[in-house]
Amino acid sequence: MDPHVIHNPDLTRYELWLGDEKIGHADYLDVEGVWHFTHTEVDPAHQGKNYAAILMRECFKDIESHQYAKVWPVCPYVVKYMQRHPETESLLAKPLD
Repeated sequence: MDPHVIHNPDLTRYELWLGDEKIGHADYLDVEGVWHFTHTEVDPAHQGKNYAAILMRECFKDIESHQYAKVWPVCPYVVKYMQRHPETESLLAKPLD
């Protein structure tokens, strides 16, 4: 089974699903058109399988393709993901330190 990511704007999050089981999510706050990613989580039973990276990759693809917002990473995982993936730089509200 391949994981898939859906945007759940009612809960201001992206959700990671494996079949019919939600195994993770990335929460954000919309602050004047800048999405502050505050928390990323993958169910402990599914950690170590690259699912958090898949979640963020698909999340950023969706944001970019729909031009939803600029991004400000608050969550340490999202900061590291964006540092390791320079292709996400165009989504940043301001440069990372």
